[in-house]
Amino acid sequence: MTKKNANTQALHALGQSLWVDNITRQMLDDGTLQRYIDELAITGLTSNPTIFEHAIGKSTAYDAQIAELSRAGKSGEALFFELAITDLRRAADLFKPIHAATEGVDGWASLEASPLLVDDAEGTIAAAAQLHRAAARDNIYIKIPGTAAGVKAIEASIFAGVPVNVTLLFSREQYLAAAEAYLRGIERRIAAGLDPKVESVASLFVSRWDVAVKDKLPKDRAKEKGNRLGIAIAQRCYRAYRELLAAPRWQKLAAAGAHPQRLLWASTGTKDPDAPDTLYVQALAAPDTVDTLPDKTLEAFADHGSVGAVMAPDGGDAEAVIAEHGALGIDDTALAAQLQQEGGDSFKKSWEALLKGIADKAERAGNAASKAGLA
Repeated sequence: MTKKNANTQALHALGQSLWVDNITRQMLDDGTLQRYIDELAITGLTSNPTIFEHAIGKSTAYDAQIAELSRAGKSGEALFFELAITDLRRAADLFKPIHAATEGVDGWASLEASPLLVDDAEGTIAAAAQLHRAAARDNIYIKIPGTAAGVKAIEASIFAGVPVNVTLLFSREQYLAAAEAYLRGIERRIAAGLDPKVESVASLFVSRWDVAVKDKLPKDRAKEKGNRLGIAIAQRCYRAYRELLAAPRWQKLAAAGAHPQRLLWASTGTKDPDAPDTLYVQALAAPDTVDTLPDKTLEAFADHGSVGAVMAPDGGDAEAVIAEHGALGIDDTALAAQLQQEGGDSFKKSWEALLKGIADKAERAGNAASKAGLA
């Protein structure tokens, strides 16, 4: 009988979903993902361009399929999405029992639309619909950034019945804009006589805040204030989330059969080597949320993590902590915009490296086939 880990199970029992922030073909082939499900209470996963850049670039597991797709005339983004969807379908199938048991609330895998579309609303809408069809699974989210263009695409995609994981959110205001887009999409579906159950999560990035301010804090205050801002921003967003779920507008949609867009904690691996490796996981324990954990953080929490105080619905000391940072020159509004821009730029960089790596592998496969007389 499979032994379930008590630490991760405690978070699951609290009402928080744990998703692994990674996917590789190896973890599908060697049973790692199945072990995470069976033992560590993992009920979903997320992917992004950086994850796939590492998975494909640092492995030979994809080489045969790259060669095959290249011979069939596929290249660039089209070839990559074939690789990614192959993996994500396998993951989605492992999560299918969870998806069914939770009536679609949990048991998801996520696929990111091209980050080159970050400022192109119409292009994102078209890409999300096409990827959703191509994925051919009910439990694969399409990731859309919470930028100005992304917000338009979120509403349109939800209305069209495409499940959306909103990515690159860094503040309460950015979160609420994404939540508003989700609400509008559901309201439009109800007005059109369509099923209001179109699932969504809104992903707030946490640890990047603390990385961004580390060198901006006065040296004599850095240790005292370090690694507190990201959690405070999350607390502020959690309060907004609870208020939204209690509001008459949402209650009306819930009565019509809609499911809430759950708040998801992203970037929860500890970046500061002097801080506890389970810092964010323990601080972000909250019901009706999702926590995505890198493998290393997941294993660390399973080994020595603990569930203490649950996040306060009223935001706790969030405003005091944010104000303290403001007094030290940290403008959280400006920094949120900067982090979202930098996040998009980082994904674009990974995307370009990813496509170049795939093209190089395809070229090498073609050259090898030519030498062997197979092309």
